[in-house]
Amino acid sequence: MSERLNLQDVLRDYGVPLIKLNVHATREECLELRERLMAVRNVSQGKEQGYLEVDCTFYVDVHDIDRYLSGELDTLSEIYAFPEDVKAAQEEE
Repeated sequence: MSERLNLQDVLRDYGVPLIKLNVHATREECLELRERLMAVRNVSQGKEQGYLEVDCTFYVDVHDIDRYLSGELDTLSEIYAFPEDVKAAQEEE
């Protein structure tokens, strides 16, 4: 299981962040991803677990921020994940 840092951990380990970017998905997207991740586990007879790994760089400039704040853009930025981003890892016992 992945370990999620809470704000206290982030502050202690890294300092005060400039911005927090949240990841949202629809229920349907979550269920489809869950199905793909469970398929990894099923194919390996429970020896591996599936996870999503998105390694990306994205840029936000002043123009993007202004358009977002004015309501022209729904999001500040978007990150897309693809089937090849689903990975497998050995289950730890």
